[in-house]
Parts: sequence; structure tokens; C-alpha cells
Amino acid sequence: MKKEIENEMEDELRSEYDFAQMEGGIRGNYIERYRQGTNLVLLDPDVAQAFPNDKTVNEALRLLIQVAQRQQPNTAVQQTE
Repeated sequence: MKKEIENEMEDELRSEYDFAQMEGGIRGNYIERYRQGTNLVLLDPDVAQAFPNDKTVNEALRLLIQVAQRQQPNTAVQQTE
């Protein structure tokens, strides 16, 4: 009975989805466009433990910007929201 189930699973794709006949796919074709639309940063594990989500990271960075602006009034640090 187990082999019957495995054979059924193999036939899930329709014949029109034959990927062997597809041509022209280029790996990484849209990577530059993707990178322009994203702003992802990889945190080190110890830093990631301190920040459970993106909201806390943003709050901490905004606080750091405010402190930097108070410490060095001559240095222009831009804040965008």
C-alpha cells in the first residue's frame, strides 16, 4: 500500500508543466532589481538575541541617531521615516 501512495504522489504535476521543455531561464536575471527594492541586513547571532523583531531594531537605531545628533551638533545626521 505504501508504494501505491508513492506512485500517486509522483503524478501531481500536469503534463503542461513539463519543465524539461522550458528554455531561456537565466539564474539571477532580476537580482539587481530585487536588491534595489529591499533593505535587508544580516545581524550577528548575539545582536539578534537582543532584538526580537524589526520594530525594536528600528527604535534602537532611531534612539542612536538622536544621541548622535545631541553629541555632535555640527555633524549632519539625517533621519528619514
